[in-house]
Amino acid sequence: MGKKRKHSETKAAENEKKEETAPERPERTLFGFKTSPEDLKENNSTPFFRNKEKVLVTCSRRISFRYRHLMMNLVDLLPHCKKDNKVESKGSKGADLNELVELRSCSSCLFFECRKGRDLYLWMAKCPNGPSVKFLVNAVHTMEELKLTGNHLKGSRPILTFSSNFDKSPHWKLLKEMITLVFATPKDHRKSKPYHDHVFVFSIADDHIWFRNYQISADHTGSSQKLDRGDLEKMTLIEVGPRFCLNPIKIFSGSFGGPTLYENPFYVSPNTIRSMEKRQKAGKYAKKVKAKTRKKMHEMENPLEVDEFADMWKE
Repeated sequence: MGKKRKHSETKAAENEKKEETAPERPERTLFGFKTSPEDLKENNSTPFFRNKEKVLVTCSRRISFRYRHLMMNLVDLLPHCKKDNKVESKGSKGADLNELVELRSCSSCLFFECRKGRDLYLWMAKCPNGPSVKFLVNAVHTMEELKLTGNHLKGSRPILTFSSNFDKSPHWKLLKEMITLVFATPKDHRKSKPYHDHVFVFSIADDHIWFRNYQISADHTGSSQKLDRGDLEKMTLIEVGPRFCLNPIKIFSGSFGGPTLYENPFYVSPNTIRSMEKRQKAGKYAKKVKAKTRKKMHEMENPLEVDEFADMWKE
């Protein structure tokens, strides 16, 4: 039988094994690896910021199928969003939505409100303290309608691009910041992919925000998966969809209400536009009725002379 090792020898062997193994890997965060509080004090550095942005996407009742398809397209484009059941648009919708956002552990909300089955309003709010923006959505084209050739992977992170007009006025700067917080996918999100293969384009034209989604396409010259510099210069953008236009109505300091920070002076409600069209049609009908009465009065004032040969062929 072999001799038993002494206690000092066993300790020395355990220490040698610990030295041979690699040190434990620190916990990873958004912008690097997490360090202990002692290391932060020694390095005099601030703790890392982790983006935990989550967006709740919901809609009102009696929404039309085209607008529901648009909402589902946005749900597919935003891997960090959570979809919820329909919410009644009437009543105290602000309090109900804030409570719903808190229950779902979200920090932002996209609420699609449909009125009269034809008008779509989009609420973009930071809950529960605000600010919030109310948009009128126009020129809606869903992915099912467009049938474009572009196609990107689901869950990939988008690149957000804005036109230079967003830096001209304070309200455009605020809208740019809110759009960035809502549409930018957080890094290392569990449902997102770690690469970029499509672009979200937000441009301002005629005081409206136009949205486009493009796929980044590049041809591989070699057999390897990596791209050469020449391939990067030949990259093209292929539109995927959907398309829509946002007309800002008001910006509120609170969530779904509160003091008004900005009001669009060029905004005209769809009800006013429809009433003006009805008045124009009513004016055309009134002109036709007046023309008929004038014709009858003219015929009565100027009767035709009796024709001598009118009854000649009757006999």
